[in-house]
Amino acid sequence: MLEKLFKLKEKHTSVKTEIIAGVTTFLTMAYILGVNPNMLSATGMDFNSVFLATAISSGIASILMGLLANYPVSLAPGMGVNALFTYTVCFQYGYTWQEALAVVLLSGVIFFIISVTGLRKMVINAIPKHLKAAIGAGIGFFIAFIGLKNAGIVVANASTYVGLGPFTDPTVALCLFGIVVTVVLLIRKVNAAVFYGLIITAVVGVVLGMLGVSGMPAMPSGVVDSIPAMPTFMAFTEGFSTLFSHTDLILVLFSFLFVDFFDTAGTLVAIASRIDLIDEKGELINAEQAFMADSVGTCVGAVLGTSTVTSFVESTSGVAAGGRTGLTAVVTGVLFLLAVFFTPLLSVFNSVPVMIGETQYFLSPVTSPALIIVGVLMVQQLREIDWTDLALAAPCFITVIMMVCASSISDGIALGFITYGIAQIATGKVKEVHISMWVLILIFIARFIFI
Repeated sequence: MLEKLFKLKEKHTSVKTEIIAGVTTFLTMAYILGVNPNMLSATGMDFNSVFLATAISSGIASILMGLLANYPVSLAPGMGVNALFTYTVCFQYGYTWQEALAVVLLSGVIFFIISVTGLRKMVINAIPKHLKAAIGAGIGFFIAFIGLKNAGIVVANASTYVGLGPFTDPTVALCLFGIVVTVVLLIRKVNAAVFYGLIITAVVGVVLGMLGVSGMPAMPSGVVDSIPAMPTFMAFTEGFSTLFSHTDLILVLFSFLFVDFFDTAGTLVAIASRIDLIDEKGELINAEQAFMADSVGTCVGAVLGTSTVTSFVESTSGVAAGGRTGLTAVVTGVLFLLAVFFTPLLSVFNSVPVMIGETQYFLSPVTSPALIIVGVLMVQQLREIDWTDLALAAPCFITVIMMVCASSISDGIALGFITYGIAQIATGKVKEVHISMWVLILIFIARFIFI
């Protein structure tokens, strides 16, 4: 049955490899179970209810992605878009959290419609292959930077914005140990090296913590006795009653659409390029199914009570561990559903508070090395770019550097596309650019002017 569903032999993988990859992806993504409720609860939403919505919607969306599209891509409420939900839509524009959930649901329905009609696929396939490679590599740098930051290897610096953290700090040292172990395993060509590196780092951290070393992962304990109520469930219906009184609704809706569309597009392109899910025409295989799973996930999340559910770039950790099919995403999804009952067991992978100088950081010593190593693997796509052609090199460079500097996949894509349009005008190749690319470029320019 698994062979028929996921075509394991055709993808040169096995059930064991896919399970390991799914577990790896889950452990790398599990931080969202704590971070998302913490952020959304600032709007007045119930923390426990958002936690349940996060776990359940992530589980359902990931399983759908695996079954419908056969992609090793898992989904969860996205970082960045949850900040948009909380700090921009609720705090800045004055929406209630119920109204914000209603907007999220609207964006999910719109995405479902344009996914069914094939519009999303058309837009993605219109992106030139050099820019697709830049998007994949840029995401690699982006998640590597996140890993370095979460490891405490890179910290804030008043003079230079960023600087090196203290390598002698026990938590930072554990991260460095995890990086070294994972690199050695990769060089030795050990299967699922990223997963084993993560587990070895976790075990060492727990042992050091038991010996009294500060800043180490907490020892796992217990299970949930009972599942709390979900006051956020169906709360979007209350938001609809007053939603259309907001004069800036179109602006807010477009913001959700923009971030979700291009974060998802960037993630899918990056992963598809790495595991041969792009056909001879340069088009994504099963793109409509992947986008449908993504849009349904957003709708489910809004109904349950969380911000936009989107494809997670951390899925690349599972790909690095050998994941090649939707079975990886299904395994991750099942683990998200089980997390409802076994959340205390995830404590070993949670962030730990660490004082560096006068600033408190929340570091992730176990999962950060995986993100850094995955970034190393993803930036190898840079070799596909013709760096001798400035008209191609400039937009690719802008895409990569702005993803990191702006801390946004979607903004990096937008600025790269605008640069690409300028370069094509300068070289007199306007007619060679697909019309949908020009439409996107104009939308991006309008977004930076008006939003």
